[in-house]
Amino acid sequence: MPLLGGIRPPIALLCVLVLALAGLTARVLGPGKDMVAPKAVLSSQQYFAEDGAIALRASIDERVTDLQRTAAALSSGGPVKPERILSDLGRTYQKWTGTTVVDLQSAEVLATRGETIPLGWLDKDVLTGGQALTPRMVRLETGDVRLMTMAVLDWKDRPQQLLVASSSLSVPAINLGPFRSMAVVARDGEILGTAGFERAEALNSDQERKELSFLHKQMGLLSDRAAAKTEQHPVRAKEPGSRGYPGVSGSLVGGEYNGRVATAGYASLSSSNPDEKQSVAAGLGLTVVALLPVVQQPTGEQGRELYGLAAAGVLVLLGLLAAGVLWATVQRPLLRLFLESRRLARGDLTRPVTVPRWGEAARIGAALERLRRRLNTGAGEDDEESTDSADGASGSGRRRRIRVGGRGPLALTAALMLLWCVPVGLLLHDTDGSVSVPTTMVNDQRDRTDLIADRLRRALNEAQADLVSTSRLIGTDVENDNGTGTGTGTDEDDRTDNGIGAADGEAATRLLEETLAKHTRYRALYVVDADGSVGARAGSEPHPWSSGKDLPLVRVSGHGGKEPVIQAGAPVPGHKGSTLVGEIRVEFLNSLLARPGLGEVRVVDSAGLTIAASNGFLAFEKLPTDLTDLVRAAGVRVGAGPVENALLIREGNAVKVAAAAPFSGGGVTADIGWTVVSRQNAEQFKIAPYEREDRSVLAGMLGLAAIILVLGWIYLVVVRPLRALATGAEKLADGDLKTVLYPRYQDEVGAVVRSLELLRQQAQAHRHNQQARTHDNTRRTAATRSGVDGDGDGSAGGDVDIAMGHDGIHGSYIVGRVVDNNVGGR
Repeated sequence: MPLLGGIRPPIALLCVLVLALAGLTARVLGPGKDMVAPKAVLSSQQYFAEDGAIALRASIDERVTDLQRTAAALSSGGPVKPERILSDLGRTYQKWTGTTVVDLQSAEVLATRGETIPLGWLDKDVLTGGQALTPRMVRLETGDVRLMTMAVLDWKDRPQQLLVASSSLSVPAINLGPFRSMAVVARDGEILGTAGFERAEALNSDQERKELSFLHKQMGLLSDRAAAKTEQHPVRAKEPGSRGYPGVSGSLVGGEYNGRVATAGYASLSSSNPDEKQSVAAGLGLTVVALLPVVQQPTGEQGRELYGLAAAGVLVLLGLLAAGVLWATVQRPLLRLFLESRRLARGDLTRPVTVPRWGEAARIGAALERLRRRLNTGAGEDDEESTDSADGASGSGRRRRIRVGGRGPLALTAALMLLWCVPVGLLLHDTDGSVSVPTTMVNDQRDRTDLIADRLRRALNEAQADLVSTSRLIGTDVENDNGTGTGTGTDEDDRTDNGIGAADGEAATRLLEETLAKHTRYRALYVVDADGSVGARAGSEPHPWSSGKDLPLVRVSGHGGKEPVIQAGAPVPGHKGSTLVGEIRVEFLNSLLARPGLGEVRVVDSAGLTIAASNGFLAFEKLPTDLTDLVRAAGVRVGAGPVENALLIREGNAVKVAAAAPFSGGGVTADIGWTVVSRQNAEQFKIAPYEREDRSVLAGMLGLAAIILVLGWIYLVVVRPLRALATGAEKLADGDLKTVLYPRYQDEVGAVVRSLELLRQQAQAHRHNQQARTHDNTRRTAATRSGVDGDGDGSAGGDVDIAMGHDGIHGSYIVGRVVDNNVGGR
């Protein structure tokens, strides 16, 4: 028989799966080594480093984009004095530590603002070639490192000028919490900037100074390790099939001091979307490292972990019992049928058939016994009917008692396995609302929510700053077209208050279309006059904009609609009452909120109505009551302003962590009244009780899958064909010799089918032989009577009578002659 045929392979597979699942259960649910820090804390540090890397990447890319876009816009208009360029640039963007304009022909510094920028690094390789004007990291005489961003100012009939802006590589000004520190690390592990470390002179004791020195040392060591790990390719650094942060990220564990362990997360700067163009910041080879000392905590309950070993032992016992049931009720009777049927097919009809006690095997065994008696005694049809009727009472009674069939052992086996799967999967490690959540997780939820709020505030400030820059370009173009400007940077007070005419509107429309194509954050850009009419426009249909001194430059409208309308405005210089309005896409805000490890994140206005969310929302949807109270508490001014807060909410068996962070800081959105709210189920944390519960459910599901696999295999390959075979065998025993039995499987059932087919052929041959003999006797009797009554000489009229019979043993026909004695041997 084939290796994978029959009843033996699925039973053997059941034993193998039970032993494998028992080993897995003992491994994942049994006692394990204690980790220095919980996995949830390490994952949270990784997420925090990723958030810092995203903020730094966005900040660097935004600086480069703003400088290049400003230079391109200036180059498209008339010449502007270098001092005016730096003045307008400083008023519009407060992000550079120093700016300089250099004449590329004479190498003369035309204007400078802020800190002094060294120019010794400018050479031919920086200004020409494939890497021309690529941002460079330059070290100052003070030892600090600055990022130099460059753009070319090119006017007709004038020498080209180089606009250089320097900025620090420090971590963006985000809330790191009371104990966390963050660093920006270069490729070689050098720390370029740090944030969050307390100054030694602010500490109160030598013990605190020693701990600070320990943290500085750990930051250096962990930064070297993080820089080495981020040299990997992002695809190879992740597990196969995993997604998430597009760069290389992870967590590290450092040394221990005074009962606290240094944990760190790291993340390399990478593009926000691999399908988009490469990020400028991603090519700098920078890594963000977030360091947090945590108190060592036990990772699990050793008493409950012993249940894993007990569950593995019970599974082995139940698995062996289930395999024994299948062996005794399915495999053994089937093998006995196989041997008995093969014996009868070979001609051994003297010994009675050993009939199993119940099931389809008993029905087939009873049919085999009836066939054996018929072939052994040589009974005719009448005798067969009498024999069958004699055995009918006992046979029918036996068949009525065995109607359960082969599905009964399968149901019993499934019940035995379910006795293990159900308790392990649903009851063994069922956690409740008393689960302990590390305080670090609550603090990280609060700090990361504040980081998202800061990132969103900066994005809106950048959007409004872009509108300010674009509005000045519109005012400059209109001024030049009207002939009121000198092209050398006159002051705004000297400009005439003219409206935007048709020709000016065409130029403004082209500028708005170019701006809309470069910035995907906007859905529409348009200029609104003092009377509310829309002039130049680009993008989707504009919404009304109300002018007023008391109204904020960033506002929300569209109440009652399907989607909130987020608008930002900037007055057009030289045109009183004209405002450049940009409508920010809600999808852009939603993309800023989607971060792993934070759960559901929403942005609400001062009334608590939802404006944006990370996973879908209804326009201006109200928050739940518990989150509404949290938002109200976050809006209470404490000291200089509102502060972020977090709560651990226990409702029944559910445990949730929620945080709220109001907008705070500088820019036009500082007093907008928005709040970022996040909420996450504690089940999503990698805490030991929840991990054991997940593993228990997984073990129960694997056990259920093993039941379905093995018992489904047995039912399809053995039980169902055996039921069909029992029906065919009973029909054959009842006298149906015309239906041919075809074996469909090369296993024990197929072997029994082949043996029954041979017995059917023998029974058919035996019946033909009996019919031939009966016919021959009838002819002989008729011939004898005809000879006596007619001629009296016993003659049959000289005819030759040919009688044909069938040999039931060999299956061949016998031809004989009956010769009339009076013919004389014709």
